[in-house]
Amino acid sequence: MIADTITNDPYAARPWLASYPAYVPPDLDERNYSTLIAIFRKAVATFPERPAIECLGKRLTYLELAAAAEAVGSWLQSRGLNKGDRVAIMSPNLASYPAIIFGVFLAGGVVVNVNPLYTSHEFQHQINDSGARFVFVLENFAHTVAEAWASIQVEQVVLLSPGDLLGMKGFIVNAVSRWVKRAVKPFDLPGSIAFSKVMGSGRLRPLEAVEVERDDIAFLQYTGGTTGVAKGAALLHRNVASNVEQAVLWLRPFANRPQVMIAALPLYHIFGLTACCLTMARIGACCLLIPNPRDIDGFVKTLRRTTFTMISGVNTLYAALADHKDFGLVDFSKLVFCLSGGMATLDVTARKWKQITGKAIIEGYGLSETSPLVCMNLPDLQEFSGAIGYPQASTFVTIRLEDGSPAPIGERGELCVKGPQVMAGYWLREKETAEAMTEDGFFRTGDIALMKPDGLIKIVDRLKDTILVSGFNVYPNEVENELALHPKVKEVAVIGVPDKHSGEAPMAFVVPREPDITREELNAFVHERLTGYKAPKHYEFRDALPKSTVGKILRRVLRDEYIARLASAPSKDGAKA
Repeated sequence: MIADTITNDPYAARPWLASYPAYVPPDLDERNYSTLIAIFRKAVATFPERPAIECLGKRLTYLELAAAAEAVGSWLQSRGLNKGDRVAIMSPNLASYPAIIFGVFLAGGVVVNVNPLYTSHEFQHQINDSGARFVFVLENFAHTVAEAWASIQVEQVVLLSPGDLLGMKGFIVNAVSRWVKRAVKPFDLPGSIAFSKVMGSGRLRPLEAVEVERDDIAFLQYTGGTTGVAKGAALLHRNVASNVEQAVLWLRPFANRPQVMIAALPLYHIFGLTACCLTMARIGACCLLIPNPRDIDGFVKTLRRTTFTMISGVNTLYAALADHKDFGLVDFSKLVFCLSGGMATLDVTARKWKQITGKAIIEGYGLSETSPLVCMNLPDLQEFSGAIGYPQASTFVTIRLEDGSPAPIGERGELCVKGPQVMAGYWLREKETAEAMTEDGFFRTGDIALMKPDGLIKIVDRLKDTILVSGFNVYPNEVENELALHPKVKEVAVIGVPDKHSGEAPMAFVVPREPDITREELNAFVHERLTGYKAPKHYEFRDALPKSTVGKILRRVLRDEYIARLASAPSKDGAKA
């Protein structure tokens, strides 16, 4: 057992098991999961006529999705795809996305998810690092591929259109899209082919059976590169399939009846990929894809004309929806589950969401390297907890001090994880893989956490984001959470900046909700709630904060901007500081 390898560790006994719902076993039964292909095939056989996906007002059944996936897989095989070859997908949430994912699997390939907003430089790195042979890209973003074309070894590009797989509705969507794009600069991609032609060609030949095993790679899921060059987490079929099973066990009260999940998180992100696409397929649910969640007006209109039962998002998305003037007109009568992750959910956001929808936000925690789910709050939680919840079945966690020893229960340390969902390693990076693991085989998350006696875990902050003020640790999440309670604050991010007196000092970047906000009133407000050294020494007001494509506020960008500004600022004698 894993527990036998852990000595003198108060977490080895898994104190969180006592808090599990009665229907959740402590460990997975490996007979209940194998590969993602098996999960998909079983869903198609069990729920053939149920809607599998909905996008832009059109639904596809599981049988229709399977036919599309088989056509994709057949075409790839006709082009010489071998088992284990990598195929990149660069697209927002469209109907074609799940079909391509499952099509790649059926052909024996490995999916490489690519952020469509990447620059050509970022795209080039990921394609060359993964060795992808084919790229499926939405035509709106094909110029990025064209710019990198001379520096990559891709054999063929498949151009996606927004209306692919949507029938007559799709023709209309594509016509409108192409009219809007008339001013787009033409691009040159030798030998590229339209997805519609791939489908036509693939349907003319039978799909060849490929023996895909549990230990074969399913995804190369690239990290955001926030700590250096982006690395591909090699997620095996058993890693992701076990994580899907862990989620289904936790959500068993909802898994036995049809569900409709609002999938606003992009499928190229591990959260949206597993929570919305794969887990929903496992239970025969409908995944309602939102291509552009930043269009909050359009998003709310979609919610108003849709009967949905589940939704997943990050704090900024929940906050933006709750702030919309028409959000209260949405029908929440069927809503049973609201999942949050990717970043800390603020108390103020959770309270407003519960006030409008009547449902608490259920926060979970995970990383690309863990497929992603590690912990989740109880699914019947009535009030937002501010914690990330309990470790999932077959998951062992331990909280380590700087010297690698286990922290006493209730004390802060680095959260480390071991379980079937943890990646096989970083693609072609043995050194980085070794550095990410403890000597006894736990993945080091880089997150500072503490565990309560009942096993509930609370994230304090990212290890690298900790601000050291005169020897005292200041955790940005704590300061942000307090500032966000001010009625004139819409969004806030806190970083550490150099200070000649204390080493570092907290600096708050604030997006005001009202224009008359002042530094003085924020300072007075926060000093009422936090010890003096935790209060921001500097404030900067902005119209917006930099965010990732899933809405996560990027403190790193703010820190880099500040350092660059500091370096270029003239000193008192006229030289640069």
